[in-house]
Amino acid sequence: MEGFSIAKLLIIGALIVLLFGTNKLRSLGGDLGAAIKGFKKAMSDDDAVTTKAPVAEDKPAGQVAHKE
Repeated sequence: MEGFSIAKLLIIGALIVLLFGTNKLRSLGGDLGAAIKGFKKAMSDDDAVTTKAPVAEDKPAGQVAHKE
């Protein structure tokens, strides 16, 4: 096997379409695209959160007085 040619890739693609059908492949592609989009959004949201300086940690804690 010397490699993959265009003809071999077309035959493999046709077999996949025959096995699964176009509707199943279309829904699979849409699901995959939505998952990638969600992953990119989560990564950009994570970057935005880490670049902000936390406000609560900047203030020192006050002394606690114990009542006896």
